Amino acid sequence: MTKKSKIKVALFIGIPFLGIGIFILWFNIATRITPPIIENRSALEWERKQTGDNFFSIGKNKLQKSESGLWEMYVEGNGFERGAAFGKLTKELIYEQEKAFIDQIKILVPNESYLKSLKYLLAFFNRGMDNYIPEEYLNEIYGISFSHPDTFDFVGEKYNRVLNYHAAHDIGHAMRQYMLVGCTSFSVNGKLSEDSSLIIGRNFDFYVGDDFAKNKIVAFFNPDSGHKFMTVTWPGFIGAVSGMNEHGLTVTLNAAASAPPTSTKTPIALLAREILQYASTIDEAFAIAQQRETFVSETIMIGSAKDNKTALIEKSPKKTALFYSETEKTICSNHYQSAVFAEDNMNLENIRTSDSPYRFQRTEELIFLSEKLNPEKTAAILRNQKGTGETELGYGNQKSINQLIAHHSVIFKPSERKVWVSSSPYQLGEFICYDLRKVFAEFPELTEKTRISTDEENIPADPFLHASAYRGYEHFRKLKNYIQWFTAHAEFELPEHVLTAFEGSNPKFYHTHEVLGNYHKAHKNYQVAERYYNNALALEIATLTEKENIEKQREYCRKKVK
Repeated sequence: MTKKSKIKVALFIGIPFLGIGIFILWFNIATRITPPIIENRSALEWERKQTGDNFFSIGKNKLQKSESGLWEMYVEGNGFERGAAFGKLTKELIYEQEKAFIDQIKILVPNESYLKSLKYLLAFFNRGMDNYIPEEYLNEIYGISFSHPDTFDFVGEKYNRVLNYHAAHDIGHAMRQYMLVGCTSFSVNGKLSEDSSLIIGRNFDFYVGDDFAKNKIVAFFNPDSGHKFMTVTWPGFIGAVSGMNEHGLTVTLNAAASAPPTSTKTPIALLAREILQYASTIDEAFAIAQQRETFVSETIMIGSAKDNKTALIEKSPKKTALFYSETEKTICSNHYQSAVFAEDNMNLENIRTSDSPYRFQRTEELIFLSEKLNPEKTAAILRNQKGTGETELGYGNQKSINQLIAHHSVIFKPSERKVWVSSSPYQLGEFICYDLRKVFAEFPELTEKTRISTDEENIPADPFLHASAYRGYEHFRKLKNYIQWFTAHAEFELPEHVLTAFEGSNPKFYHTHEVLGNYHKAHKNYQVAERYYNNALALEIATLTEKENIEKQREYCRKKVK
């Protein structure tokens, strides 16, 4: 081979590799988010002290586990200091939380190759996210990132991945078919409230597996700027999905129908956090919401002690609206109600096809039946599992206000600065009462494990938790995963008594019969499958999409039988 030929071959082989190398270099530069510059990093040298089985402190920053199973945390200082304290106090919990999150993602996306591709797509999509987040919160997230484990560095650099985790609620919008988001909130005042003051209830139905909800934190923040506030959160997460500040302003998030996002903006939970920290009235909250660009559609329910009313901030990537109810009740499920979105095609389609209007109607019905609400009656509504007109929906139906997937449930009395937080499981455990005035006065001075909750006002656990029906539901959940595995691996069959036990564990739930129909269809027992699909269609099905899919499967089986 001549020298000229060798050069041609080298160029033919080398240029593509050079191009790939340049692309990889560009991709790494384009997707890498540079951590903020912190002049005073002394917080990284702080040492955590443990003075009880589950009591930790770093100066005035504290973490303890209450008898209810809820973790209770207090942090103070500037953004980086709060983040560093949060991270150090919850270091072991952060590991458990990140593992739970990644394990669940692997269940939702079992294909390893697709999972790797998804990692790079998300990194590319989220590039530049830091441009839409206040510097204070970037510093706080950076402070937390130092406590994240090396174990999950394959996902990305610590700061980058923790930043991306704060958009998990937003990304959940695109995965509503996996039931990650779909919440119900409501408020009443005036004649509908026992003492005429504002009372608010909400279920946060964000499900990322049982382990993800195991270590709930009731967090109390005392920032060096803005207002003191509390949130119900999880290890490593500084955003707000449910919270109240010292002025009695409350925030809860409810997802709305959203087109697949095309570019990153401000994660909605960080916008809600900013409102909690810097607003004391509805008008101030709305002004902050108008300033921030978000990349998904969301309703932010704002309760205000100063205004003694509730408003909904309905926000999409292109529009922001403020909605007030014309009555003394405000209900929020997962669709918009303002005139601004009245003709919005996506919102109209969501109303037509989703379970959101049904839950809205059922909440309205229960408020009417309850007459004057107090915290106990509010908890009863949040725990309700039946449909309109007391229809039996089965356990776990998305049409229920209580879908038995809630990460947490909360009740607010803004005028008294009191909040009730559910203990596990779901919203069935005891609701623990916290008085913000008491907590902020006492928590920083604690030296050993002490109750900071106002236990005499706790709401007892739901009796359903101790009923045989609840044990049946837990049995249903375990068997469902088992049956679905044998559906995907149809070369294996299950004993008939297992299928019978599954059917009996939750017989009023359409999905029970759908799962059995899918199993028999996979095993080519088409006549039996058709019968189960008919059973499912005779029950309350959560969404139009699901109903149409079951009808499609039934029709397939009918043709096979003929």
